Amino acid sequence: MFKLPKLRLAVAMLAGLCALTGTNAWSDTAYVGIGRSATPKELAAWDIDVRPDFKGLPAGSGSVAQGMDIWESKCAACHGVFGESNQTFSPLVGGTTAQDIQTGHVARLNDPAYPGRTTLMKVSTLSTLWDYINRAMPWNAPKSLSTNEVYAVVAYLLNLGGIVPDNLVLSNTNMADVQKLLPNRNGITTDHGLWPGKGMGNGGKPDVKAVACMKDCATEVTVKSSLPDFARNAHGNLAEQNRTVGAQHGVDTTRPPSTSVVEARAAATNVKTAPAAVAAGPASPDTLTKKYACTACHGIDSKIVGPGFREVASKYAGRADIETYLAGKIRSGGTGLWGSNVMPAQTLSDAEARTLARWIASGAGK
Repeated sequence: MFKLPKLRLAVAMLAGLCALTGTNAWSDTAYVGIGRSATPKELAAWDIDVRPDFKGLPAGSGSVAQGMDIWESKCAACHGVFGESNQTFSPLVGGTTAQDIQTGHVARLNDPAYPGRTTLMKVSTLSTLWDYINRAMPWNAPKSLSTNEVYAVVAYLLNLGGIVPDNLVLSNTNMADVQKLLPNRNGITTDHGLWPGKGMGNGGKPDVKAVACMKDCATEVTVKSSLPDFARNAHGNLAEQNRTVGAQHGVDTTRPPSTSVVEARAAATNVKTAPAAVAAGPASPDTLTKKYACTACHGIDSKIVGPGFREVASKYAGRADIETYLAGKIRSGGTGLWGSNVMPAQTLSDAEARTLARWIASGAGK
């Protein structure tokens, strides 16, 4: 065991080695040939979070007026012109008062008679709002907003809630000041046992107690549950019903179970199986409407946010180029033809757009 002077010497030598190489010494020496150090560019791509103290907030600015233009083109289709929509998503604006801005507590959160809880009633840190919009909005094209556009959208959303004036220009330099105006800024608490210790609240006990169990462990794998063959594609291919963002996707239900699952099941039942390959066919309209969440805004026969599919078919039934026209509108989006709601541009392929257009033009049948 090192004595203290030797330990200090070892730490100093390790620090010097890291400084000379410019890399993590462990990644290059302890596991030779495995992996590499991340580049500064790769680290920067992941390091996008903004903390409650606004560390990580990039330089930029955006006005309420600029935010209104962005909102109407990219946000209003789902959230409503005034952030009040309750058809596709929960309302963002409403339920706060001038008194709440003064106290930092939203009184209606304690009113069981109030019909709902909006975002501006609940959010207690402005960094949360900025960070979420920056990384996840708009839902069909996350991380497509520039830094200045995010500032502008946040400014406009706060203006809709009566929190900031019409002439506000929100920026990284005044975010801390605007934080002091959030209606529920004092609503957050650490007075609970989620994190024990007086430094994180009242030092209460956590509401759960996990004990690691490392005894009586199973020595053989037994499949307890798996998707039965008759249900494998009952609701379309799950792998095609997720957003094309992130690492988690649904299982490809057009194919049989993976080899490992089949072998595990066979081992458990002493039955050998040889699953036959199932070729995935072209995507159906039903699969595409689920994949791109078309039915979140469009019903078959009636309007939800946008018109029903059969309403569209009826309106353009006389056009000779109906399929080409509808495919173009699906991909480009737009507003004004069916009211003030905006349909965002969609990222589907030309073949997928034509499949949907052909289905709608034919009456959106099963």
